[in-house]
Amino acid sequence: MKKKNVKTMILLLIATAAIIIIPLFALQGAEFGGSDDAGSQKIEEIQGKGYKPWFTPVFEKALHGEIPGEVESLLFCVQTGIGVGILAFQLGKMVERKKYEDRDDRR
Repeated sequence: MKKKNVKTMILLLIATAAIIIIPLFALQGAEFGGSDDAGSQKIEEIQGKGYKPWFTPVFEKALHGEIPGEVESLLFCVQTGIGVGILAFQLGKMVERKKYEDRDDRR
């Protein structure tokens, strides 16, 4: 690896760590809630307490209550894994196609 690349890599790692760590210390006591919570709060501000959702989520209906946090995290991770798998497959396909095209051009 070139010396310039190593310096760039180190600077990028330091910047990444700073982006992750600085908000934790700069915003002590702040709540890092999800967008679902923020959306619900805004609806209550606009509509008042009488707001009723249009439907209940499928899993909540099946379980007769809220999904446990661990299961929700698991489903999110599975969804992420599927997305990464599709992305990696497509990128791999593009790289291999480029290799075969380069090999055919050399003949």
